[in-house]
Amino acid sequence: MAKDILGEAGLHFDELNKLRVLDPEVTQQTIELKEECKEFVDKIGQFQKIVGGLIELVDQLAKEAENEKMKAIGARNLLKSIAKQREAQQQQLQALIAEKKMQLERYRVEYEALCKVEAEQNEFIDQFIFQK
Repeated sequence: MAKDILGEAGLHFDELNKLRVLDPEVTQQTIELKEECKEFVDKIGQFQKIVGGLIELVDQLAKEAENEKMKAIGARNLLKSIAKQREAQQQQLQALIAEKKMQLERYRVEYEALCKVEAEQNEFIDQFIFQK
């Protein structure tokens, strides 16, 4: 009967017969909730560590991908510049070929002229020899 009166007043006895303000069941539930909360906080901490590691890994992979992308862009630009250099070199060689062809034609014309002069001189020499 005394327990009922104290219970109505909000006072309870625990298993050690100590006077408590909270009901022993509520106290037990509060302790269980506290333990569950601690476990939850620990799990959240572990989750944050895992996610942090994952983020670091993804950041590292992103940096590596960016580096590879820059290398690929550099290689592509180098390839383009090499192609342009070859094209310029080809144009220079074609110009040199055209110049050499013109020079060859000049030499051919000069050769023909010299052959003509030689023939004329030989004819002159032959006429001179026959006149003596």
